[in-house]
Amino acid sequence: MKNFKYILLCFTIVSLVACQEDLLETIPNDRISKEIFWKTLEDVEYASNAVYPALDGTNIFYYDGITDQLMTNHPFNSNTDIQRGFGTIASGKFYSEWENAYQGIRRANDFMDNVDLVEEDDQEAINRFKGEVMTLRAYIYLKLIMLYGDVPLITTGIDIEEGRTVTRTPISEIWDFIEEELTQAAEWLPYENNGRIGKGAALALKARAMLYSGKFNEAAEAAKEIMDSGVFSLYPDYFNLFQYEGENNSEVILAREFAVDVNAHNIYSSVAPWSQTSGSSGSLYVPTKAIIDAYPMANGLPIDDPESGYDPYNPHENRDPRLAQSVFLTGITPLPDGGTYGTIPGTDGSDAVQITVYSTASGYNVRKYVDAADYSNPSNSGLNIMLIRYAEVLLTYAEAKIELGELDETVYAAINEVRQRESVMLPSVTPEQAATQESMREVVRNERQIELAFEGFRLFDIRRWKIAENVMPGVPLGMQYVDGDGNLVQISLDGFDRSFDPERDYLWPIPNRERELNTALTQNTGW
Repeated sequence: MKNFKYILLCFTIVSLVACQEDLLETIPNDRISKEIFWKTLEDVEYASNAVYPALDGTNIFYYDGITDQLMTNHPFNSNTDIQRGFGTIASGKFYSEWENAYQGIRRANDFMDNVDLVEEDDQEAINRFKGEVMTLRAYIYLKLIMLYGDVPLITTGIDIEEGRTVTRTPISEIWDFIEEELTQAAEWLPYENNGRIGKGAALALKARAMLYSGKFNEAAEAAKEIMDSGVFSLYPDYFNLFQYEGENNSEVILAREFAVDVNAHNIYSSVAPWSQTSGSSGSLYVPTKAIIDAYPMANGLPIDDPESGYDPYNPHENRDPRLAQSVFLTGITPLPDGGTYGTIPGTDGSDAVQITVYSTASGYNVRKYVDAADYSNPSNSGLNIMLIRYAEVLLTYAEAKIELGELDETVYAAINEVRQRESVMLPSVTPEQAATQESMREVVRNERQIELAFEGFRLFDIRRWKIAENVMPGVPLGMQYVDGDGNLVQISLDGFDRSFDPERDYLWPIPNRERELNTALTQNTGW
C-alpha cells in the first residue's frame, strides 16, 4: 500500500510538471532582469540614468593637467609620469580611462538593445530617452578616439567570448557613427529637457566632434543652428559662471550635476590653494607661466607686443580680466577665508612657494570652481562641472569657418561676442587687425586657450592642431617676482622636464591588460 501511495504521488508530481512546463522556470526576484524590467516608461528613465555617470566630472582637470597649461604639483602623483614621458602600456591611467569608457558604452548598448521591449504609447518620450543615451554614447566615443585613435566600435551588447575577438575600427568610421548618432538624437530631443541632455547638447557635441574630425562645414552648420535658436546666451559674469551663483544659467548646455552630501566631489580640496583646504593637500594641478602669458592686456594686445604696456615688474596689472577670474594671483586675489593670496618664496605669504610640499610650486593656483562656500568642508563640494557651454559653440563656429577660409563678418562677431562678455570687455578683433586665415587661426586658438582654460579642452586641442611637440617639452616655468634687492626672478621647476615624442605621444597606448585578454587588438606606434 505504501508503494502504491508513493507511485501515485510521483505520478501526480510528474503530471503537474507536464501540465505546467514553466513551473521550474522561475524569474529571480532578487535582482533586475529582463523579465521584470523594461515594462514602463519609468524603467526607461531609470536605465538611461545609469549611463549619465559616464560623463566627465572633476577629471577634466586631469586632462589639462598633462598639458602646457597646468602641471601636476605633487611629484609623487602617478600623473607626472605621463607628463614626463614615462608612461607605459601598463600605466593605470591609460587602463582606467579605457575601462570606464567601455563600461559606459556597455550600459548605453544595453539600453538601446532593450528599450523597444517597452510597450508604451508615448513614443515621443521613448525617442527622447533614446536621444539622451545616443548623445552620451557619442560623448564617450569622441573621447576614446581622441585618446587612443582607432578603437573597437561596439553598438550592441556582446558576451565575454565576443569581447576577446573584437578589433579596432578605423577612426573615420567612428566619426561617421558619432555624426549619425548625434544628428538623430538632435531630431528627437527638445531644447528644454528638465535638466537632462537636450537638443542643444546633441548639436554642440556634434559641432565639437565635426571640428575635431576636420569636417569643418558640418561643424559650422551644427554650431550655427544653436546660435540661430536663441536658446543660449553668454552669462555676463565670467567668474561666477564657475561658482554656485552661476549654476544652470543661460550659457550652460551640458553639465555634470553634483549635490552636497548626496553626490559630492572634492575639486575644491584638490585645486584650491593649500592654505584654504583645512589640512587637505590642495594644489594638485597648478597653472604654469605658459597659460598666464597667453592672456592679453586689457587693451587686447599680447604681452610681447611692444605697444601693449606690459610691465614685467607688475605682470598682472591691466590684463584680460579673465586672468584674475581664473587664476589666484599673488598680492591680488582674495582668498576664501578673507585673506590675500601670497606666494613669493621666502615670505610668510599664505601659500609661499616651497612653504610645504603641497603648496604651489609655480606660484599660481586655479581659481575656477573654487567657491568660498566650500571652504568649511572642502571635500564636499556640490558644484556642477560644466562640460559644454555656449562660449565653446561660438568659438567652434569661428574656428570651423576660419579653417574653411570663410572669413566673413559672422566669424569676427562670434569671437567678439566671447571677448566682450560684460565682465571681460576686450576690444573687438577686426579684419584690419587679422585679415588672413593664418592670423585668424592664431586669434581663435588663443581665445580658446584662455576662455576654456582648465575645462579639459587643451589636451585635445594641442593634439588636433599638432603643436604638442612645440609647447610640451622642457622645464615648466612659474611666476616672476621681484626679490628683496629689486631683481626680477623667474621660478623654474627644475628637475621636472616634460617630454613629448611626436612619433608616439599623440595617442595613448592600448592598455596592456586589454591586449592580454584580446590579442586581436593591435598597438599604437611607439608603444
